[in-house]
Amino acid sequence: MKYDVIIIGGGLGGLTAGAKLAKEGKSVLLIEQHTKPGGCATTFTRRGFTFEVGLHEMDGPSARDMKNRIFAELDVFGNIQFLKVPEFYRFVSDRVDITIPHDATAASALLKERFPNDASGIDAYFSQLLSPKRKSADELPKDQSIGEYLDSVIDNEDLKLVLLGNLGYFHDDPYSLSLAYYSVAQGSYYNGGASFIRGGSQQLSDYLSSYIRKHRGKVILNHIVTGFTSENEKLTGVIFRKSGAHSDAEEAFGNEIIANAAMPMIADLLPENIRVKLNNSISGFRPGASLLSIYFGFRHNLKTIGNNHYSTFFFDNSITSQADIHNNNQADFKNRSFTFVDYGQVDSGLAPEGKSVGAICCIDYCSGWEKLTKDEYTAKKKDVASIFISRLEKHIPGIRAEIEYFEVGTPVTVKRYTLNPEGAVYGFARIPGMPPVNTADLPDNLHFASAWGKTGGGFSGAIYSGYLCAMNILRKRNQG
Repeated sequence: MKYDVIIIGGGLGGLTAGAKLAKEGKSVLLIEQHTKPGGCATTFTRRGFTFEVGLHEMDGPSARDMKNRIFAELDVFGNIQFLKVPEFYRFVSDRVDITIPHDATAASALLKERFPNDASGIDAYFSQLLSPKRKSADELPKDQSIGEYLDSVIDNEDLKLVLLGNLGYFHDDPYSLSLAYYSVAQGSYYNGGASFIRGGSQQLSDYLSSYIRKHRGKVILNHIVTGFTSENEKLTGVIFRKSGAHSDAEEAFGNEIIANAAMPMIADLLPENIRVKLNNSISGFRPGASLLSIYFGFRHNLKTIGNNHYSTFFFDNSITSQADIHNNNQADFKNRSFTFVDYGQVDSGLAPEGKSVGAICCIDYCSGWEKLTKDEYTAKKKDVASIFISRLEKHIPGIRAEIEYFEVGTPVTVKRYTLNPEGAVYGFARIPGMPPVNTADLPDNLHFASAWGKTGGGFSGAIYSGYLCAMNILRKRNQG
């Protein structure tokens, strides 16, 4: 069968693109290799607990946020409940314990009270995030990182660390993260607050999947694309089969093809002449970091033992300046900084009545896990969980006794379920001066909608990418 659009991958980028295109009357086929849609926007259930795989908080949606328009157009607001997160984050080190509000004015005032000698730098920081000055190309700094920028406007190292508390939302090193990218992403949290999806991000993924089907699109799960068909330098369709099985290959044909998957993976599947061109376009790019997560089911709401914060970033005492962050992200787990998210601080809908769920998360890499034997891998997961539970107990006394169930997900887990190279959760690392991928030499019916595209990673980046991709296809067809 032939479709107007074939979408490879059912992450939020592919689902958003598919929903918009189906709404506009295009025949859509979406093929997802996992047994459920969503990519990182999924949940899983154990012993009555629903565990959120990827979402701690999503910026907005707010009036000035493009997601507001997208969600309204696709009737997301009428079907998905967004819960406002109570504060941005709590930052804890041996020298500082401070809770940053989402409101930029309140955050600025609090930071000036705690760090009065850097008041002008705090003003400059929030100005950069909320209303960056328009400068000519000659005035713009070359290849500036957020690390370099903070060094230029702020003196106090602890203040820099506080401002970088949630750096792990974007990258693993402030000195190789684009200031421009960081400013847009971080500014969105301060401009419109943040939300959690009641019931978990799977609710949004399932809704968008059902929206495609409702508008006569087709969603095939548990099938993987293994190649493309082409004719005269143009892609004509895809070859796919059932995931994890030796099954007969199938073909589907489409006028337009959207890749909601890692660009390096897509390159490997393309005909040689096209593969070479795409690989040349992304040759200077590298996958970003991955994550390690420990998912917890608790016997009670943690407010009963005195925890009153939604997300807390615990920075190790060895980090005295932002120059220490990258090395710490590769340090022993006994010293590595980590985040703890307590979903019981909102009406998350993830746990049975009276109970709650939470998660520990830290930057991690496949290199520390891939070469282990099965027994070594299992033993390391157990050891890592024990280390972090002990560390968390020191910060939240009594939490160990509250743990009813826990499970560890590693970068290898991320890689297995998303097929992302190195288990990268945010696509390509957003380095300073990173150019967009040059697609001029690629077939004009091949499109990219994912964290690996120009809008970057995270839930918002993927959603924007999918919607903009759909709009480009619609404009293209209208012009044709």
